[in-house]
Amino acid sequence: MSRYYYDMHIHSCLSPCGDDDMTPNNIAQMATLKSLNILALTDHNSVKNCPAFVAACKKQGIIPIPGMEITTSEDIHMVCLFRTLEDAMRFGGEVEKNRVLIENRKDIFGNQLILDKDDGIVGEERYMLPNATNLSLEEAAELVRKMNGLCYPAHIDRPANGIIAVLGDIPVRPEFTCVEFYNPENEASYREKYPALKGKKRVISSDAHYLWDINEAENWFDIDDEPYSSALVIDNLFAMLEHCEEK
Repeated sequence: MSRYYYDMHIHSCLSPCGDDDMTPNNIAQMATLKSLNILALTDHNSVKNCPAFVAACKKQGIIPIPGMEITTSEDIHMVCLFRTLEDAMRFGGEVEKNRVLIENRKDIFGNQLILDKDDGIVGEERYMLPNATNLSLEEAAELVRKMNGLCYPAHIDRPANGIIAVLGDIPVRPEFTCVEFYNPENEASYREKYPALKGKKRVISSDAHYLWDINEAENWFDIDDEPYSSALVIDNLFAMLEHCEEK
């Protein structure tokens, strides 16, 4: 059993709201400076920078988790994480089929840059990424599970795109075993106000759009990692988050 410090909600320069300096290698190097062990890339409705991100993290000795922050048809943000890059890319392909294509105004919203493992620009996403997809909350959650992934509502303590702000509470379906808080100081009051949170594990992540926003080594999971492999750490992390505490 070892302690792993994490940040599992980070945007690269592919997200238009993400700074152009949020390249895969810059993200991994900043996480190294901050002594993080596990990192997830969760760009808006796309996984196209995940291959470069996985390579950059491995160079720094960080365990990478490829992922996405999907915007459901209800305009709810949900963190979607995958055990393997292959699963993440398959999920990304399905989300592509369900995007609403609106031309990106990069002069207003920012660039949407696709990079290679050396942070070279290899493409640019033409259509706006953060807008809502055609996938409902239930449909998106089911698709994630079909791809061997894990999903949970993002920043439930925020007024913009948080599941509670949009729906008024945590729904019974789909069933989530964990939720993400942006500000850990809000957890106690939210658990008191919303009984549906009882038994759900919590993740605290930065939703970083700038390098300096990436979390310090303050949030951790104790994970069984013997005999060590990064795949085992990810499997055991997912297994831990996929089971509710006793209610």
